[in-house]
Amino acid sequence: MSAREEILARIRAATTDVTEPDPVKDVPVDWAYAQPTPLEDVLDTFEENILDYRARIVRTPASGTAQAIVAALAEVGANSVVVPVGVQASWVEAVEAAGMTVVRDDPPLSHDELNRVDAVLTGSCVSMAETGTICLDHRDDQGRRALSLVPDRHVCVVTADSVVSDVPEAVARMKPSILDGRPLTWISGGSATSDIELQRVEGVHGPRQLFVVLQE
Repeated sequence: MSAREEILARIRAATTDVTEPDPVKDVPVDWAYAQPTPLEDVLDTFEENILDYRARIVRTPASGTAQAIVAALAEVGANSVVVPVGVQASWVEAVEAAGMTVVRDDPPLSHDELNRVDAVLTGSCVSMAETGTICLDHRDDQGRRALSLVPDRHVCVVTADSVVSDVPEAVARMKPSILDGRPLTWISGGSATSDIELQRVEGVHGPRQLFVVLQE
């Protein structure tokens, strides 16, 4: 008897008591896709997992978002920041008032020009508490994909109402963006990778520093 025949024989022996050929009817699963995962506190879980990725996060009311952004940029050592066209004017004004150089991506900057900018400031689409993941769908407040991949530091504003429990719930929330064919960028902490000797290298395929401003 070959290994294949032996495996199939064992499967047949293990399923002799199965009389229903439809597996859905045989073992009904009482579960619906995209339902929230029960969490004690969605925002606390999100914050915990952001920190677990060695990223920074601050929580602020909407009235303090602009100053929180300025403080975040200062903490990561940014003197210049590229800003998508859809970012709130009050945020940009606060950054300029703090003496930082605001760079616009209009006309689109080259990769070399982006590489010379210290940081990028963006909004976000939806975030997942259970994995500490932020997703961008690159609307006007997030800019084109290169903006969030080339600069070395990323300050990202996440609104509390855009934080959901887990990935299935997030995917359901992003359905309009998916149907529109928009690109999606998933961010879990700063860019990092390890080689076979477990030497950690940061900044290989995206910003090495992520700072999240969670607007409650």
